[in-house]
Amino acid sequence: MPTLYWLVDPELHGAVSRVEGDGGVHRFEVLVNADELQRTHDEYARRRRAATVRTDLVQPVGGVGGTRVGVKCLHAHLANYLVGADDPVGAVVASALDVSGLVVEDVRG
Repeated sequence: MPTLYWLVDPELHGAVSRVEGDGGVHRFEVLVNADELQRTHDEYARRRRAATVRTDLVQPVGGVGGTRVGVKCLHAHLANYLVGADDPVGAVVASALDVSGLVVEDVRG
């Protein structure tokens, strides 16, 4: 799986799903700078490579949501943003959903 971070709160996941279902992926993609989005994908891929333990196996490719360009999954962008990444799509989604009161937990142990 190419995904590093997941939204596990069912209400937040549902809210993002509704935004996606209402055309949010395409609507939000045009709101962000293409170069900033590419930088976000590249940084995400770099972090995933750094976290990879089994480098002898098939490796995931792409950036946020497994894509190399554009926006594929608002859930993945929001999760990336919530863990502190500079993700312009995640920032737009966070603003649209007003997630200012969320508590983000690192469950890696």
